[in-house]
This record gives sequence, C-alpha cells and structure tokens, in this order.
Amino acid sequence: MGCFSIKCGLLAGSVFGAVIAILGGILIPVGDMIIERTVKKEAVIEPGTTAYDNWAASEIAIYRQFWFFDVKNPQQVVQEGAFPEVQEKGPYTYKTRYLPKANVTFNPNNTASFVLPLGAIFEPSMSVGPEEDTVTSLNLAVAGAYSLLPPASHILLDMVINSTNSSLFQHRTVKELLWGYYDPILKDTIGLFSPYNGTTDGPYNVFTGKDDISKVSVIDRWRGETFWNDTYCDMINGTDGSSFAPFVDKDVPLYFFSSDICRSVSASYEATMNLKGIEVYRYSLLPSTLASPVDNPDNKCFCRNYETTKNCTLAGALDMSSCSDGRPIFISLPHFLQGSEYLRQVVLGLHPDEEHHKTFLDVEPITGFTLNFAKRIQVNMMYGPLLNQEKMTWTATLDDKTADMFKRELLSRIDMLEIVQQVLLIAGVIIFCVCLIAFFCVRRKSKANLG
Repeated sequence: MGCFSIKCGLLAGSVFGAVIAILGGILIPVGDMIIERTVKKEAVIEPGTTAYDNWAASEIAIYRQFWFFDVKNPQQVVQEGAFPEVQEKGPYTYKTRYLPKANVTFNPNNTASFVLPLGAIFEPSMSVGPEEDTVTSLNLAVAGAYSLLPPASHILLDMVINSTNSSLFQHRTVKELLWGYYDPILKDTIGLFSPYNGTTDGPYNVFTGKDDISKVSVIDRWRGETFWNDTYCDMINGTDGSSFAPFVDKDVPLYFFSSDICRSVSASYEATMNLKGIEVYRYSLLPSTLASPVDNPDNKCFCRNYETTKNCTLAGALDMSSCSDGRPIFISLPHFLQGSEYLRQVVLGLHPDEEHHKTFLDVEPITGFTLNFAKRIQVNMMYGPLLNQEKMTWTATLDDKTADMFKRELLSRIDMLEIVQQVLLIAGVIIFCVCLIAFFCVRRKSKANLG
C-alpha cells in the first residue's frame, strides 16, 4: 500500500509539473498578446491614454542650441575677394517647445488637428556666453537684396546701402541675429527667426491611430500648403519624429517630417543602445538625404537654383528659397557634413565630424516613443560664393525621473510577466522530470523486492 501511494504521488507530481510547464509555455504567447494589446491601446492619441498625456503636453524639455560662424576677415573678403575664414562660436542655448499643443480638435476621420505654440527661453547655464555676445556675419538685408533683385537694379541698391551706412558684413548680438533687429534698409525688423515668440507652427493634422495603430502620429497635413511644386517632394511622410507606431521593426526605415526644412526624411537603424537602463534603437539620417540628384535622383525636385548648385551636381545643401519667402537660404548638415568638397573649400575653418554633426533619434522599440534625439542642421545664407552660417541643434532626452517612471510603468511589468513565464516553465519541467525519475526508481525497486 505504501509503495502504491508513493508511486501515485510521484505520478501526480509529474502531472502537476507538466501542467505548470504547459501553463508557463501558454503564458508566453498569451503574455505577448496581452502586452501587444495593452501597448496598442495606450499608444492611441485620445484622452485617457499614455500616448495622449505625452503628446498633448511636452513632458521632455527640448533645447535648441545655436553656434555662429564668426567671420574673422571681413575686410579681406570685401576688398580682396578672399575666401571667408570663420570660427565657430557657441553654443547659445534656448528652451523651446515647452508649451502644450493648442487648439486641439479631434475629427470624425480619426485625426487630430492642433498648432504648436512657439517660444524660446535663454538658458545661460547651458550657453558659452550671454545673448549680448557679438558676431561678425553677412548683413542679412544686403545679402538678401543682392540675391533677390536683378543685376540691373544693383546700382540703385548700392546707393541705398551707402545712404544707410550699411555694408556686406555687420556686427550684431546673438539675440539680434536670432530674434530680430531694426534694419535701416528694409525699415523693418529682420532676424533669422523673426518673429518667433508668440507665433505658432502649423496647423498640423495627424492620425490618432484609433482605427489603424500603424498610422498613429503620422502627419496627414501641415499648413495645407505646398512648397516644391512637385508631387513627390511635396509628400508628407511619417510623424514629427517625437513618436512612431509601437513595436518598431529595426529593418524598416523610420520616416518623419521636419517643418524647419519643409520636407520629409528617413532614418535607418544604426545600433541598439542603453539609455538610462532602457533599450533603444538608434536611427540616423542616410547620406542620400542631401545627396545631389546625380547620386539620388529622388532629390531632383528639391534642386531650385541651378547656378548655385552647379547644375544640381552639388551635394549637401538644400535650397530653401521656396520655403522661406524667396530668401537665399540653404540648409545643410553642420560644417557641410556629407556635402561636396567644394563647399568646404570656399569657406575656411570648417571641420565636419560624424559624431558631433549627424542627426539621430533613439526610439524605444515597444512603445515607439523617441526618448532621446539630436536634430542638427546648418542655416546658410548665400551671396555669390559667400555664406552666412549658423549651426543649430535640437536636443531632448528623458530625465532620470521620467526614465524611472517609464521603467516602472511599462518595462517592469513586462519583465515581471517574463519572469513568471520562465519560473513556471522551468519549475514545471523540473518537477515533472524529478517526479518521473523518482517514479521509475520506486517502480524498479518494487519489482526487485517482489523478485
């Protein structure tokens, strides 16, 4: 009777272990389904979801940093035709995008409309000096006038310039160059970003993802305008870069639209990184983004000025005149990274560096949230062979508090579910194997005693 009871107990233990192991195995796909369903539900842009809370109000501070190229030899450039020699000066840092989205409206077609209020707050602790630091650069009004007006009117323009004691180069403070100053030629306020404070970016119209989570945050329309007079170049692809659809596939490029350059770009997976204990995928722009149409025919419709771009063979500079009211502005990567060698030959003092001058995004692959990024561009104003240059970098990264919350609310729960799955599976297999082996040992011993 005793042996019979032991064998029954061992058989029951084996069955129990098998059930636990099966339960652990079942929990793997079931747990994945629960995680997927929960993440997709919380990724929809609608009141009450995690995505909406992050989307409506900017939880992560975004900083815009400026570096200016201070011209060291303005007299030689004007009088002798020398190439400008520049020295980088900066950063001058401003906190931007700190205001929540405004005029948020949810539409019947599962889209949401809004505008982004713009503001800039100077951050002295993150800057190399005060806003009152001076920079020698091209005179924006003079360079712009020479580029926009026909050559026949340049004699009259010279008279206006002389009468206002203006010149091709000027000494201005950082604050004036960025946010505006009174210009005697235009008799108006002029600046690289004037006006800025109190204005808005948009309106935007984006998909909420309620009917199709793969479209969440994808921009449907921006301002309702076209800039390139071309169906391909005027297409708006992707999100604004702050988030993407959940469950990111690193083999598929990410597309995002940048209102600063009025076009969409793509980024490809570069590496898996660890950001404050969170695994993220790093994506960066490809060299083909600003390649010449000779190397990337898709960029043909972005080429507007055949003379400046040497018949569209110049790489690394995007003509922004159609996106900036006709002003002779070109966008590039800092120090003409990935640009044609010619661009670095006509301006002395440039030193492109991949690590410090490339644009990248660090995306958490489960949620699709961008947790860290650096968008780096250079604004160039052309006047003949001369360039007035300012380098800008937008940076944002989650702070320790947000990182801890992210890990606690999402990653810890996923980790706990995976631990439960593994414990059940491993414990069940061990119980099953031990009980089964013990059963056969007892059975063999019983047979031996009977013999």
